[in-house]
Amino acid sequence: MTDTPLKYRRVLLKLSGEALMGREDYGIDPEVIRGLAREIIEAQKAGAQIGLVIGGGNIFRGAGLAAAGMDRVTGDHMGMLATVINSLAMQDALEKLGTYARVMSAIKINEVCEDYIRRRAVRHLEKGRIAIFAAGTGNPFFTTDSAAALRATEIGAELLLKATKVDGIYDADPKKFPNAKRYTELNYDDVIARNLQVMDTAAFALCRDNRIPLRIYDMMQPGALMRILRGEPLGTLVHGAG
Repeated sequence: MTDTPLKYRRVLLKLSGEALMGREDYGIDPEVIRGLAREIIEAQKAGAQIGLVIGGGNIFRGAGLAAAGMDRVTGDHMGMLATVINSLAMQDALEKLGTYARVMSAIKINEVCEDYIRRRAVRHLEKGRIAIFAAGTGNPFFTTDSAAALRATEIGAELLLKATKVDGIYDADPKKFPNAKRYTELNYDDVIARNLQVMDTAAFALCRDNRIPLRIYDMMQPGALMRILRGEPLGTLVHGAG
């Protein structure tokens, strides 16, 4: 198995901020982020070029703050800053394990990371660095799912991966309905029509229109990232219009 060639060479991995909490109620669990960093480095050493987008829900979520009465634009800007914090934490975890990583922000914050420039991002990937794309798209009202789809398109990713705490897309919430059915494969039009809210509609539409396949999988399953990059059908694959 270790000699199986990679099916995907350049990928964009989307991690939720909540995933970084592990068993904590807030913030970042150091063991979780180190474990994720090890899996990412294993894939990189096997020859994959990896871009990352990390959400900020473990610190702030703009939509939630807006629902509580805060101005939505202000809340979304706070959420963008939360993604920068998470991205810097991941950069530190990766570099402590001996690889090179660069955080690139969609908003100007030059004292702590680089500005996002597409050509520079691609160059980082080509040089074997892990590129971490922070601050979403840089605009309010757009989620980090949309940012992941956008960055995947811009860097020419062959696959967009969304790492979650469930092993794919179900027809109902598997935590509430034990008999919920997991889909192994769907097309984007079906996902949008059925309103299967694993990512927002804008993210699905971006992937569909740019023909980028999306695989949703359980990030807590050891070795899952490498298995997917080698072509194993873990989780749920979402692809073109059918």
